[in-house]
Amino acid sequence: MKRSGTVGGTMAGGRAGAAAALLALGLVLGGCASTVADLPVVGAPAGLPQRPAQPGEYLPVHDIPTARSNDKTLAPADQAKLEADLIKARDRQAVAPADPAAKTSTR
Repeated sequence: MKRSGTVGGTMAGGRAGAAAALLALGLVLGGCASTVADLPVVGAPAGLPQRPAQPGEYLPVHDIPTARSNDKTLAPADQAKLEADLIKARDRQAVAPADPAAKTSTR
């Protein structure tokens, strides 16, 4: 019985090794796919548009905008008035009668 267990373990190891080799081969060939299309023998498909002479540039995602020179903040009196208006609007919404038709869904 020990012998069959050893043989089974060796076969499983062989299958795992073969699967790993196939995976490695696929990764190696996949990495060369972009250069294979540039070969003169293989070439590009007939209707493929020409590549641009200059490759595209990356977007300037790390550019920081310049500081604002005229910072327009609200005056304390204007800010207090705005907050009071928002509180009044919130209170009106809370007191307003709810429309029963709006709460029911037709799903």
